[in-house]
Amino acid sequence: MATLEQIDKSRVPQHVAIIMDGNGRWAMKQKHERLFGHNNAIEAVRAAVESAVQLKVGYLTLYTFSTENWNRPKEEVDGLMELLIKAVHNETKTLMDNNVRLQAIGDMQRIPERSRKVLQDCIDKTAANTGTTLVLALSYSSRWEIAEALKHVCKEGLKPEDIDEETLRRYLSTKDYPDPDLLIRTGGELRVSNFLLWQMAYTEFYFSEQLWPDFRHEDFYEAVADYQQRQRRFGKTEAQVEAAE
Repeated sequence: MATLEQIDKSRVPQHVAIIMDGNGRWAMKQKHERLFGHNNAIEAVRAAVESAVQLKVGYLTLYTFSTENWNRPKEEVDGLMELLIKAVHNETKTLMDNNVRLQAIGDMQRIPERSRKVLQDCIDKTAANTGTTLVLALSYSSRWEIAEALKHVCKEGLKPEDIDEETLRRYLSTKDYPDPDLLIRTGGELRVSNFLLWQMAYTEFYFSEQLWPDFRHEDFYEAVADYQQRQRRFGKTEAQVEAAE
């Protein structure tokens, strides 16, 4: 397992995205309901944020709640919304102390008003912070995001010949952020689950067997250390990349 001292601070990914998977399975292993796993995932979130701050990662995006998650049992959805209120309220001071700016992407109109208000209060309080930007993907899916972007393009009345990749990018939820350099998915699953599909065209993937509630600083460092062993070519040859270094 990698340590903080083993990370090359000059080659840290600018944007790390995480699919936080395994809460339900972790809870079942403890012989509890799924919500028990979600409630015990806060320490893992704190570890990921603290690790990103320590490494000076510019952006950390957490897949917190997908549009598909609305199809889960009402009791679990309601519990997750209450957990969101509790977690954001309790962690606001920590975010301030660590100079972290909170933002959110997704279909916020589907989030209950009380949850939305607590979230917006924290976003407003941390808006002037200049360290790591923590982005919560809430009521989010990539297909929803792309469909919404296309709606805006149509409303603008743009001609087909005026539309290119940069045009569409300007209408994405992530227009103000760089694309992820590294995706971490916990829980042993090997898929991206409708998350940042457009943005992850050249993202490096790291899959961990660790269930999310057990994720700690060392797991984050290990993912970054693995990322630093890779050569990112973006369609170029290895020789071209080495010549540019």
